[in-house]
Parts: sequence; C-alpha cells; structure tokens
Amino acid sequence: MTSVTSAHAIKIMPCLDMRDGRVVKGVQFVDIRDAGDPVECCRAYCTAGADELALLDITATVEGRATMLAVVRRVAEVATVPFTVGGGIKDVATAAAVIQAGADKISVSSAAFRNPDVIAEMVEEFGSARVTVAVDAAVNDALPSGYEVFIDGGRTATGADAVEWIKRIDGYGVGAILPTSKTTDGVKTGYDLPLIRKTRAATNAEVVASGGAGTMAHFFDAVAAGADILLAASVFHFNLIAIAELKAYLRERGVNVVMD
Repeated sequence: MTSVTSAHAIKIMPCLDMRDGRVVKGVQFVDIRDAGDPVECCRAYCTAGADELALLDITATVEGRATMLAVVRRVAEVATVPFTVGGGIKDVATAAAVIQAGADKISVSSAAFRNPDVIAEMVEEFGSARVTVAVDAAVNDALPSGYEVFIDGGRTATGADAVEWIKRIDGYGVGAILPTSKTTDGVKTGYDLPLIRKTRAATNAEVVASGGAGTMAHFFDAVAAGADILLAASVFHFNLIAIAELKAYLRERGVNVVMD
C-alpha cells in the first residue's frame, strides 16, 4: 500500500461557492448548478466532520459588490469549525466587515493581484493566520512556470506567471495560499498536482489544494504533492464522498488527519 507521512494534521475543507445566496457548483468556473442552502450545508458539514469551511461569493467581484454579509452572519450562527470567506473583499474595510459578521478568516484574490499592497495591509491588521490569498491559474506553456494567473472569478487572463505571483504573495507572510486550477476545476479527474507541487516549493504558507477532486485517491495524491488543506465541493455537496470515510482512507495510508 502506498503511504505518505505528514508531520502536521491535514485538514478537510468543504467549499461553499455562493451565488444569489445559494450554494452552487460549476465545471471550470461555468455551467453552474444549485447545490443547496448555505446554512444547511454548513450545519451538515460541521456534523460530518469537516475541519474548516470555505464560503466563496463567486460573482461578487465581477458584479462589483461586497460579499453578502447577511449570509456570512447566518452561517456564523451554526458553524462549529473555522470558516474562510472570499469574494468581493477588496480592502481592509471590507475584510473587517466580513470578520465582524462572524468569519474566522478572509480570502482575497483579484483585489490582491490588482493591488498587492492590500495583502500586507490585511496581514498587519488581522494577522497572517486570518489571511488567505487565492490564485486562479490555468495552464499556459508560454510562461516560465507553465501557469498563468486569472482574475475576476477565472474570467480575465492577466499574462502573469502564477508561480512568480505565488512567490510574491509568500513574501507578505500570509497564512495560506489557495491555488485553483481552471484546467481541472469541477471535472473530478484529480487536482492539478504540478500546480500544487510548484506552490509548495514557492511558499512556507499552508497550501490549500483546490479544483478537481473526484475520488478519495485524488485527496491522497494532493497530500503527497504537498497540500496541507484539502478543499473540495462537488464530491461533498452531491454525497459522492463522505468526510468520515475520506479521513479513514487517508489515515490508513499514513496521513495524519484531524481527529473528530
């Protein structure tokens, strides 16, 4: 049996992608379908053994608005594990409003790329442990790392090298970096392992694997590639994988997972 030994406990993080107050899930950032009420999803995942949750307002940035704070407050009322909120967070003020609404951590992406100074401002204001920078990336062989940064919910190509951007993010001392591969997002064929490996090599922050999990083996592969937190949506939302069974599977393969 293939195994991997991890010194620290790996965490399982279901992701609630939000649009119009509902949990949704797409494939490669499009073909969106409904996946339920965020409060009920949160309650169910906390009961099922999730270690953390992510709540991402996927259209806030492109619609030019802030995260829906009412939804954050409702989720905070039932959450029994830490949760990260992203989408529409553009500066310290909007981040503070999200934290005041009950979020434990904030995630910033497009605004950070457009104004990297905001990363330093957020780390100074809230502490590194509460700041995640998300990086949407797609394969582009013309760039040195083979990956290009996308912003605006994966809609806008930047021409920037993703790994160079990740190295710059790391320099601000953030707590976590969350790379999502547009190439694998939602297709259930496995995480983009080269992207995870390159992120791990470029940062001392926690690495959140995101985009493409379809089987329990995919989660194991992500750990072997260097991920600290395993984020997924479809396989959890549509009951394809149970968190307790996933943890047992990983534990059998030598992965140190957070105990329930």
